[in-house]
Amino acid sequence: MSLIHILAQAAVMAAPQSVATQGVIAYPPEYFAASRPANVREMLERVPGFSFDGGDGVRGYEGAAGNVLVNGQRMASKTDNLDEILRRMPFSKVAKVELIRGGAPGIDMQGKSVIANVVLKEGGGFHGLVAAAFDSVPARGYTGGAVRLEGSGEGGGRSWELGYFGCRCTDDGAGNGPEVRTGSTGQTLAASTVQSRGFQTISTLTGAYELPAIQGRLRSNIRLSHSGYDYDETNREYFPSGRVDRSHQNDDTDETELGLRYSRDFGSRLKLELVGLRQTKLETFHEIDRGPGSLQDFRQQSDTAETIGRGVVKFTQTQTLSWELGGEGAFNSLDNKIRFVDNGALVQIPAANVQVEEARWEVFGKATWRPVTRLTLEASVRQEGSNISSAGDVKLDKDLSFTKPRLSATWAANDATQVRLRLERTVGQLNFTDFTASSSLNTGVLTAGNPNLSPEQAWVSEIAFERRFLGSGVAGVTLRHSALTDVIDRAPVITPTSTFDAPANIGQGTKDEVILGLTLPFDRVGWKGAQLKVERSWTDSEVTDPTTHLKRPISNLRPQHWEAHLTWDLPQQNLNLGVDVYGAIVETYYRFDQIEVKRREVYAGAFAEWKPQPSWSVRLELNNLTARALRDTRYVASGARSAHALSYVDDRDLPVRELFHLRIRKTFG
Repeated sequence: MSLIHILAQAAVMAAPQSVATQGVIAYPPEYFAASRPANVREMLERVPGFSFDGGDGVRGYEGAAGNVLVNGQRMASKTDNLDEILRRMPFSKVAKVELIRGGAPGIDMQGKSVIANVVLKEGGGFHGLVAAAFDSVPARGYTGGAVRLEGSGEGGGRSWELGYFGCRCTDDGAGNGPEVRTGSTGQTLAASTVQSRGFQTISTLTGAYELPAIQGRLRSNIRLSHSGYDYDETNREYFPSGRVDRSHQNDDTDETELGLRYSRDFGSRLKLELVGLRQTKLETFHEIDRGPGSLQDFRQQSDTAETIGRGVVKFTQTQTLSWELGGEGAFNSLDNKIRFVDNGALVQIPAANVQVEEARWEVFGKATWRPVTRLTLEASVRQEGSNISSAGDVKLDKDLSFTKPRLSATWAANDATQVRLRLERTVGQLNFTDFTASSSLNTGVLTAGNPNLSPEQAWVSEIAFERRFLGSGVAGVTLRHSALTDVIDRAPVITPTSTFDAPANIGQGTKDEVILGLTLPFDRVGWKGAQLKVERSWTDSEVTDPTTHLKRPISNLRPQHWEAHLTWDLPQQNLNLGVDVYGAIVETYYRFDQIEVKRREVYAGAFAEWKPQPSWSVRLELNNLTARALRDTRYVASGARSAHALSYVDDRDLPVRELFHLRIRKTFG
C-alpha cells in the first residue's frame, strides 16, 4: 500500500478526538507501553503534535527556556542541556506527561505555544542505568565509543542523582573530496583533493541532591565537563602545481556549573521559587596552517563566567486566573586573548584582546486568564536593562533598556481544533562570541570582533492552527511575521593596514515563516503502532546589505527545511523500528568581499531496537545512509563586493560516509 493511499484514507477517516477543552492532554505511562521507553526523552518522541525544543544558549535564565517542564518547573541548569536531563529521568518515575497547548493557569509558557509538563511519581527506590556504545565508519576506518552510567534514589523526602558520560566521537562533518577554484570566466585556477578527519572526546559528571528545607524544597545540582576536539586536514593540489597544505585545529573546553533552586508553597494558591546559577567556561583554541613558504598560527583563549539570581512569586487567584511576578539579575564576564602570526609577522585584528563585563536585570509580570471554557488569554510585560563595558582593544561603556510586552490568545473551536494568536516584542541576546575575533584558516576566513553591538529586536505576530484526528493524529500550520530592527549580520571593519569582516548592526529587516507539522498514526490502515512525524518550514527574509546597499536575505537563515520520522512499535516482537530523514540544507553568509554558500544534502538513517526484557535493550543505527555531501562554495571578489568584480569561486565538495552505531543498555529499578 502506497503512502499516498494511506494519507488519502487518513483524510477521509479524520474525526475529532475527545481531548480536554482547556488545552491540556494527559498521556499516562500506559500510552507509551508499546514503545517501552527507558526515559522521559524517549517518551516525548511519541507524544503526538510535540516537537522537542531544548532552549537557547543565551545569557540569563528567563530567555533560555526549552519547552519541557518537570512538575510544572524549569530545571535550575543551563549548561546541562535539557535533552540530557530528560534522558536521566527513568520511565518508571513518570506519573503522566501533560501536553499544554496555548496556555493554562499556573503554567509559565515561556513564550512557547506548546509545552510538555512531566509529572513525576512520589517516592520510589533506586534507579540505575549502564550503557555502552560503539561507532564505526567502515569506509574510513574510523571507530569511536561511549559509556553512560547513571543512578538515582529517593527516600525520606530526599532524592539524589549522579551521572557520568564519556565518549570519543567521530566528527560526521569531516570528509574527503575535491576542491576546485575557478576564475570569473570559468577557467580552472587550481584543483586539489582534500582529506579531513575530526574527533571529539567528552567527559561529563553530573549530580543533584534535593531535600526539605525551610518548609519548602531545596535542590542543588552540579556539572563538570571537559571536551577536546582535534581536526586534521590535508589539501593536495594537482593543478597547476603539486603543493601540499596542512591544517590542524585543537579546541579544548572546560565547563563548570552549580545550580540551586528553592521552592515553597504558601497554601494551595501562593508559590515562591528562587533560583541561583553560577557557570564558568574556559576555551583554548589553536589553529595552524602550513604550506610551501607559508605558516599561519592562530591562538585564542576565552574565559567566560555567568552568575544568575532569580525570584518568582506565583499566585492562583481562581481556577481560571493566575498571576506571576518576578525578577532576575545576571553578571557576565569575558576575558579574550588572541594572537595571530602570519609568516612570522604579528597581525593586529580588531577586538582581538578584550575584557567585557555585562550587568543585566529584568523584572516581569505575567497573567493567564480563561474567561470562558474555550478561550485562554495570556499577557506579560518584561522590562530589561543592562550595562556593558569593555576594556582592552575596544573601550566602551553603554547602557541598554527595553520593554517587552506579550499577548497571546488560544481559542478551542471544538474538542479537536485550536487557533492560537500571538503578538510580542522580542529582544535578542548579544552573543559574546561576536565580541571577539575568530578564524577558519583552512578556508581562508578571518573574522574580527565587535563588542559595540546592540541586541536585535523584533515585533513578532503569529497565528497557528491545529487539528487533531484519528485518535493520535495532529496537523498544524503556523504563520509568523517578524519586523526587525538592529539586525545583527556582517559588515566591513577598516583598519590602517587591512579590511576585516565583522558582526554588526545593519538596520531594519523582515522575516516571514511558514511551519507545517503532521503526526499521522497508521493503526486504522493495518500498521498498528506505526507513526509518522513530519515538519516542513519556509523562511523568507530581507535586509539591506551594508556593502552593496541592495536588498538581500539575512545571513545564516535557511530558506526551507523539512524532516520526517517514521517509527513502528512491535511489542509482540520486542522491537522498535524507525527511519529518520532530514532534507537538504542551504545556508548563505554575506561578507563584504565574498558570499559563502554551505549546502548539506539529504541525510537518512534507520534504527532497530530490540528489548528482550524491559530492562535490556540493544539498538543498531545505520546513519547517513545517503552519504550526504557537505559542500562549501565561496564567491570571492578582490575587494568590497560593491566596487570589485568576482575574482574567483572556491568550491569544496566533501561527502561524508555511512556511520554505524551499536548501543547496549541495562536499566535497574
